[in-house]
Amino acid sequence: MTSLSTSTPAGGPLQTAARSVPIVRPWPEWALCLALAALWFGCTAWLRPLAIPDEGRYVGVAWEMLRSGDWLVPTLDGLPFFHKPPLFYWITAGSMAVFGPGVVAARAAAWLASTGMLTGLFVFTRRWGSARQAWLTVAVLATAPLFYGAAQYANMDILVAACITAAILFFAHALLARSQGLAHRTTLAAAFAAAALGVLAKGLIGAVLPLLVLAAWGLATRRLGRVLALLIWAPGCLLFAVIAAPWFIAVQHRFPGFGHYFFIVQHVDRYASGGFNNPQPWWFYPIALLLLTLPWSPWLAAGLHRRDRDASDRMPADLRTLMGVWVGVIVVFFSVPSSKPVGYILPALAPLAFLIADAAQRAGVGAAARTLGSMRGATWSADKRFAATMLFAAAACVSLTVAAHFLQPKSRAALAEQLRVLKRPGEAVFFLANYYYDVSFYARLDEPVAVVDPWLPAEVAKDSWRRELSDAAQLAPNPSARRRLLLPTELAPALCRARTSWLLGPSSVSSAAPAWLAGLMPVAQSGETALWRVDTAASDVRAALHCDAGPAF
Repeated sequence: MTSLSTSTPAGGPLQTAARSVPIVRPWPEWALCLALAALWFGCTAWLRPLAIPDEGRYVGVAWEMLRSGDWLVPTLDGLPFFHKPPLFYWITAGSMAVFGPGVVAARAAAWLASTGMLTGLFVFTRRWGSARQAWLTVAVLATAPLFYGAAQYANMDILVAACITAAILFFAHALLARSQGLAHRTTLAAAFAAAALGVLAKGLIGAVLPLLVLAAWGLATRRLGRVLALLIWAPGCLLFAVIAAPWFIAVQHRFPGFGHYFFIVQHVDRYASGGFNNPQPWWFYPIALLLLTLPWSPWLAAGLHRRDRDASDRMPADLRTLMGVWVGVIVVFFSVPSSKPVGYILPALAPLAFLIADAAQRAGVGAAARTLGSMRGATWSADKRFAATMLFAAAACVSLTVAAHFLQPKSRAALAEQLRVLKRPGEAVFFLANYYYDVSFYARLDEPVAVVDPWLPAEVAKDSWRRELSDAAQLAPNPSARRRLLLPTELAPALCRARTSWLLGPSSVSSAAPAWLAGLMPVAQSGETALWRVDTAASDVRAALHCDAGPAF
C-alpha cells in the first residue's frame, strides 16, 4: 500500500510532511454503500400519493414538460413557471418518459440525489478517515428522519442539497490532495460542475453556499489564501459557466422579463422580505435540525466528553473544523430571512451526520474493534446503544412514511383517477376556486385547464397558487394563454362553447361558481372536493347557463 507524508496538528492547518497516511481505494465498499442506499431510499417511495402543494406542483410541471415536448421552458398550467431552474424537471420528465408517469418515477430526482449524497459522503469520509467512521456516518444520515423523508419527497430541496454537498466535498478533497502533492484538478473540476448543477437545481444558492462554507473554512483554519486560489481557478470557472449559463441565456432571450423575475423576485425578494411561506423566528432552524434528526441528535451531547484518540484515528483535524463550519454557515444563512421552509436546512445534514458519528466514537462506539475485540462492558454498552438508536431511527423513518399514506387530506388522486377514466379527448376541464396541483399528473391531462376565481388583488398578493398563476400569466408572451385564468362571470360562456366539460371544485358552491351548480349532481366526490360533468346538449343545462339559442358546439 502506498503511503503519503502528512501532518495534522490538532485544530490547525494541514501541513505537508510528518506522519504517514495510506491511500484508500474504497471501490468495493463504495459499491456496497450505493446498493444499500438505493434499496433503502427506494423501498417505500411508492407508498404514498404526491403531497400537496410541493410534490403536486413540481411533478405537474415535469409532466407538462414531458407532454409538451418543450424541455426549455417549465410551465404550470401551460404558463411559463420560473420559480425554479429546470434540473429537477429534466430528471423527473426523463424518468417518467422511461418508466411511465407513476409516483416512483416522479420521485426519481430525490432518490438519485439522496443515494448520491450518501455515497459521496461515504467515499469522502472513507478516504480521509476510516471505514468505521464512514459507515457510522452514513448510518446516521440514512436513518435521520428529515433526510429519509426528503429522499422520497419530489421537490428541489434534496437535489440542491446533494449538489451543494458534492461541491464542498469535491473541493475539500482537492484541497487536501493538493496539500499532499497529489493530483487534484479532476476533483476540483468536479466541484465546479457540482456547483453549476446546484444552480440549475435551485438557483444561486447552489454556488453561493459552497463559496460561503469554503471561505469560512479557510478563515477558521488560516488557509483562506489557498482556498481562494482554487476557487478562482480559471478552467473551473469556465466549466461552471458552460454548464450553468446556457439555460439562463436561452430563456432570457425568449422571455425578456425572466432575469428580473428569477433573480430579483425569486431570489432577493424572497430572501429579504417576509411575505412568503412559513415565517418563523430566528431560532427555528437550530431547534428544527435537532428535533428532526432525533433520535440521533442526543449523541452530540454524549460525545462532548472527548476521549483520547487512538492510533487508528487518522482523520485530519481540519475536516472536523470543516463539518462544524459547514453546519453553522447553512443554519445562519437560512435563519436570516423570516421565511423558513424546513427543506431549506437539508444542506446541513451531511456534516451534522459526520459530527454525530464522530461524537459517538468519542463516546466509545467502536472501541471494541479498536482494541482487538476487547469485552469491556462500557464499550459494548456504547455499541449497543448506537445499534439500538439506528434500529429505532430506521423504524421511525418507515413508520412515518407509512403513516403519511393515510394522512394526505389535500390529495386529489382519487378524483383525478375518475376524471382520467371518464374524460374523452377534447373535453375541457375547469378548476373552481383552487388549482389542484396533482390532478393534471394523475388524470394524465394533455391540455392546460381553465381556473375560475375572483382573482381579488389581496388574495393574489399572498404566496399561494393564485400568485403563482398570476405571475406566470404576466410572463406569458401569448395573450390567449392568459385567458386560462377566468372570472366567475366568464365560466358560463366558456361552458357553452363546448358540448361536454368537467368541473373540479369545492362541493359547497363558492364565490367562484354560480348557484346553478348546486343543482347538478357530482359524478364523484372526495372530502370537500367534487367532480361534475356538464353536458350542454341538455336543455335544462343550457337554460341554466343562459346559452344562446341553437347548438353551441
